Amino acid sequence: MIRGKLANLAAKPAVAGAFLGGLFLSGIAHAQVIGAPRPGQIHMPEAVTEIGHDINFFHDAILLPIITVICLFVLGLLIYVSTKFHETKNPVPNKVTHNAVLEVAWTVVPVLILLFIAAFSFPLLTKQLVLPKADHTIKITGTPGWAWQWTYPKEENGGFDFIAKLLDQEKLPAGKLRLLDVDNEAVVPVNKIIRVQVTADPAGIIHSFVIPSFGIRVDAVPGRLNETWFKAEKEGVYYGQCSKLCGKDHAYMPVVVRVVSEAKYKEWLEEAKKKFASSESPVRFADASAAQ
Repeated sequence: MIRGKLANLAAKPAVAGAFLGGLFLSGIAHAQVIGAPRPGQIHMPEAVTEIGHDINFFHDAILLPIITVICLFVLGLLIYVSTKFHETKNPVPNKVTHNAVLEVAWTVVPVLILLFIAAFSFPLLTKQLVLPKADHTIKITGTPGWAWQWTYPKEENGGFDFIAKLLDQEKLPAGKLRLLDVDNEAVVPVNKIIRVQVTADPAGIIHSFVIPSFGIRVDAVPGRLNETWFKAEKEGVYYGQCSKLCGKDHAYMPVVVRVVSEAKYKEWLEEAKKKFASSESPVRFADASAAQ
């Protein structure tokens, strides 16, 4: 089928050029997409932040081996009990109801396992919530209309905000991802520490702001300001979604962040100020110095 279409295009140079050019451009766009899910993917998305790498290590090197050993151990016990104490092999059941050593073991061993997990998880949680000195600050607000509002502060050459809405799925442009791409992508510079302030509109409901490749998962609660940070190591487009069952349009609330060079980020800021700064933003920032 593909060979036949290419043969038909060969007879129409102009159409063929447009077709091949579109393939080339879509290939470039696809190559830049890093933080999107892939068909058949069973592992976490590629991490591009320090916290993201730590989360993947915690899952792969700590949690997964522990879970695997526990599952195999329980499976072995089930097989042993079902064969050793089957009615045909053990017609007279043992009436022992207590074993002090066994009861102490099945209490102490899980506690030791949890303490071992805590030794790795608590420092990771601390790293997520104790913010380093930020290069840029962005505020994200979950709106009652099931969309994300991005606010760039005036103090950092911003002074504008915009709402990122899911693209019309009936008229989805070529190269765009279904249920993931939005009309207004957020843009941040690469290798810069970004402070993320997350909240929800007071008239709205609880959302959850998530970007897996950044290692970010923060609840957006009306009337409450939560903070975290990230430092993207690689340019590209990264996707996330609201992970809280927040209502009827929960599945249509994606997050899209494009990481670019510092020069391109400054260019985008100038363009965005003209595009989005038509009116003063109703969103106000918390005092960032208090979190230093």
